[in-house]
This record gives sequence, structure tokens and C-alpha cells, in this order.
Amino acid sequence: MRHAVLAASLMANMALTEMAQAEAHYTLLEFKDLPGWAADDHDAALSVFLNTCGDMREPEWKSVCNVAQQTKDARIFFELFFRPVKIDDGDPGLFTGYFEPELMGSRLQTDRFRYPLYAMPPELRGKNELWYSRAEIENRGILRGRDLEIAWVEDPVELFFLQIQGSGRIRLPDGNTVRVGYAGKNGHNYRSVGQEMIRRGIYEPHQVSAKVIQNWVRRNPEDGRRLLQHNPSYVFFRELDDLGPEFGPRGAMNRSITGGRSIAVDPAFVPLGAPVWIQKGGRDPLLRLMIAQDTGSAIKGAQRADIFYGTGEEAGRAAGSVRDPGRMYVLMPIQRALALAGNTAG
Repeated sequence: MRHAVLAASLMANMALTEMAQAEAHYTLLEFKDLPGWAADDHDAALSVFLNTCGDMREPEWKSVCNVAQQTKDARIFFELFFRPVKIDDGDPGLFTGYFEPELMGSRLQTDRFRYPLYAMPPELRGKNELWYSRAEIENRGILRGRDLEIAWVEDPVELFFLQIQGSGRIRLPDGNTVRVGYAGKNGHNYRSVGQEMIRRGIYEPHQVSAKVIQNWVRRNPEDGRRLLQHNPSYVFFRELDDLGPEFGPRGAMNRSITGGRSIAVDPAFVPLGAPVWIQKGGRDPLLRLMIAQDTGSAIKGAQRADIFYGTGEEAGRAAGSVRDPGRMYVLMPIQRALALAGNTAG
């Protein structure tokens, strides 16, 4: 039964992808049409591309991956075997940012480290059903005494944002780190606490950011706890012990992603593993060749991308300030690019 449900889900996703692609418009470009292309670090992009291209199954992608493993000039490789394609679905381009949080924590509960990260309760594994809400879990102690704690951290607000990001690192008092990743959730839909602050009149829309939310909750611990519980969704974690601290977290391709070179995209339009040239506007413009190695529930559309900024507080500050317009161009193997552009020509 489980295999039948999985097969039906995969077929439904493929059908939705085909519908999205059929409604999109594809425009073929030349590399000279990409401002800043010649000045980028193509070797850095090639290194990230090689990290996941071996997992791409389509014949044309496998072929270019084989060539990439032998190439000595990254820029020539991209220019010889790819063509930039602009994919339009009618929505404007939008770039946001994300990062891997690093929290101070402990394997044991102490006066300083009092807030637990929980592993998935056994009764929820393999299921997708509505369970206790965030408020019920926290206020009623639903998970206490069940030996599900992975670690304890010192700040409930940072724990809340760790759940939103879905992965992170816990730095222990001895200097070692524990890496955690998403294991599942309680079945409730996410609700934005930032939007709730705006609704309550606490802040205006242009004032709200992750840092503003964190500071307000810390200044108002009781009201802040209730504010965070406005979001009923609760995320459980699993420990990732096969990734060294020098690597980024795992993306949707089950490989480590790279700060400043990996992006999350909508795979209905952009193949996972594909190189993508981004032209981001805003306060800190960015012209760079990225690799599509991740996805996100809020990343929907042909011109929508989430830029991975890396690990830690500095990366969090950079990611939290990004909500910028721009354009992105997918580098497709030449025959695929010509076929896509030909389907919408005229």
C-alpha cells in the first residue's frame, strides 16, 4: 500500500511539473547577454556543480557531468556545453536568503541550557497526521520524560528559528558540534509570527525581521512565548553524524550545500543540480553562477530562488536582510535548451 501511495504521489508531482512547464515561456540567450559573466569565479561554481551532477539521471545531464569531471577550464566548459535559458511563468523575480543556524547547547539539561530539541516521537514516524500543537507540546510537557531530547539550548527564540530553518548546528561546551536535520513535524501548518505582530499593531510591515522578532520576544518573555505559539507547527530533528563541520547542511539532493553558491528553487521549473545565473538587485546586488541544489515550501515559481548564505550568526544577518528583485537564467545542456526554446518559439 505504501509503495502504491508513493507511486501515486510521484506521478501527481510529475503531472504538476509538466503542467507548469507547459505554461512557461522559454527564451534562449547567449553568455554575452549575462552581465558580469566573465568576471565570475567559474571554478568555484564548477566545484559545487560536481558535488551533485553525478546524481542527475537524465542522459544529457549525465553526459555533461562526465565531461565536467575531466575539464580544466571551467568557463570554457560552461560556454561549450550549455546555453542560458530564461524561464518565465508570469511572476516577477524574487530572491530571499536562508542559512544554517548555530546555537550554543549541551547534551545535558542545565540551568543555562533548558530548552530541548526533540527527536521524532515513534508514534509519528511514517505518518502525516495532525498531532499536538506547539502550545500543547510546550505548555503540557507532552514530550517530557520520553528520552527524545537530542540536546538542550539556551534560547527559545533561536530554537524557534532553528525549527523554521529545518537544520543547524549545536555547539557544545567542549567545542564539539552536533549537527541536526529535519526529521518531521506535528502536521500543523506554519503561521507567520511576523504577520501576527503586524496584525496586533506591534510593528509596521517594513520593520519586521527575524532579528526584530528575536529582540521583542527576549524583552517580553511571557508575551513572546505566547507569540511564538501562534505558530502551531512544531519540527522534530534527527542527528546527522556523517557530516564534518567543514561541510554545509544537506539539501534536497541529499548532498552538502555551499554558502554563496547553492540556491533553493522550484523543481517544477528548474532541474535540481542545474547551474543558474542570478542577477539579484537590492541593497547588495549579486551577479553569480549558482547551483540549484535545494527546495523549499515557500519557493514556488520559475523566477523564485532562496540563496544559501552559510552557517552561523553572520550568515543569518546576511540572509535575513534579503528580499530583492532580479532575474535568473538556467544553464541547460545545449540540446535541451534548444528543445525548450523551440517549443515556445513564435
